[in-house]
Amino acid sequence: MSSRSQRESSKTNRHPGKSGFKHSKRDWQTKPHSASIKNKTKRNPPPVTPKNRTVILFNKPFDTLSQFTDGQGRKTLADYILVKEVYAAGRLDRDSEGLMVLTNDGILQAKLTQPKSKSTKTYWVQVDGTPEEKNLDKLRKGVELKDGMTLPAQIEVIPQPDIWPRNPPVRFRANIPTTWLAITIIEGRNRQVRRMTAHIGHPTLRLIRYSMGEFSLGDLKPGEWKKVTI
Repeated sequence: MSSRSQRESSKTNRHPGKSGFKHSKRDWQTKPHSASIKNKTKRNPPPVTPKNRTVILFNKPFDTLSQFTDGQGRKTLADYILVKEVYAAGRLDRDSEGLMVLTNDGILQAKLTQPKSKSTKTYWVQVDGTPEEKNLDKLRKGVELKDGMTLPAQIEVIPQPDIWPRNPPVRFRANIPTTWLAITIIEGRNRQVRRMTAHIGHPTLRLIRYSMGEFSLGDLKPGEWKKVTI
């Protein structure tokens, strides 16, 4: 029996009602337990249906945490999104930018984040230098990181995307070119893309998540968000 139940039963026995009725041992053992079950049931959220499902697409700016609270005064999702009871489907590093999907649908969250669902995530990545094809092929096949082999990735060299300037700007090395890559993976390990490009000798200078599953950044500017229906 819980300590709460003990306190309630003790209080009842010390202070009977006007009728003089005192609970039997059976009464005070079972009734608080039934109430706790009822209260627990009340706390369970209602099932998510197409009618009450919320899905938000957000373009996370650089230097913003992918969470709603922070004890150090840094920018968070709460500085931009006032919608209640939505949660991020996966994280995006503070020094990364681009698409975040927030929802109240746990099934959708799992679909977007768990590798077994094979939901793709595409990143536009600016790297230091010009990677050789043989090194990009290593990423396509999978490379050994400290936390194990990565799954095969799709890697393409792309022109510089038509995107917003970063604030603060990326620091470049004099006389060293940079290359933009489109990297598509189905995993979501901590700082995985950055570690992958560093593994082949081309550190990531800027990283923008463009798409997750069926959702894409579209024309959202940094700090902008919109609700979508699926």
